Amino acid sequence: MATKSQDRRKVRLSRALGVALTPKAARYLEKRPYAPGEHGRTKRKQDSDYAVRLREKQRLREQYGIREKQMRNTFNEARRKDGLTGENLVELLEMRLDALVLRSGFARTTAQARQLVVHRHILVDGQTVDRPSFRVKPGQLIHVKAKSEGTEPFQVAAAGGHADVLPPVPGYLEVELDKLQSRLVRRPKRAEVPVVCDVQLVVEYYAAR
Repeated sequence: MATKSQDRRKVRLSRALGVALTPKAARYLEKRPYAPGEHGRTKRKQDSDYAVRLREKQRLREQYGIREKQMRNTFNEARRKDGLTGENLVELLEMRLDALVLRSGFARTTAQARQLVVHRHILVDGQTVDRPSFRVKPGQLIHVKAKSEGTEPFQVAAAGGHADVLPPVPGYLEVELDKLQSRLVRRPKRAEVPVVCDVQLVVEYYAAR
């Protein structure tokens, strides 16, 4: 479970980046749709191009809850692939196991999804995977370990307990929530991925560094 200080950090970060990183942050943003601090309510001064790109990169990174090194490595991989680098980047991030556990409705937040994977509750094609960064391939089945299914967090998930805070299941996933299983049926398309980000600005940020 997140501590109060972690909750506060996520709320503050969400307000700074203008994107809800947790359900609690979403509630705060509804009440206070401005940046934190004494000047939060006043209009921002015109940000530099660098500051705008940096903020967009941070928005994307924080929505997946990953370290800068992981983000940079994923960007470099995206750049080597055919197609648009920004779309490739989101596709690769979205195929992470922790991201798909969240999208499937097995967890309420990215942090909780990561915790479920690290604590070995999640299987991919019947094999335990404890790396949140594990990349799921199209056709693979993600499911909860039989021993874990009866625990309270998964009972809540199976009953649709996170539906109020999660976006609808995207088209690249087939989810049987009552069975606590989902399948990645194909590669995600950027337009379907429920993250708030101008990926072109993220590409420009890394390309200039």
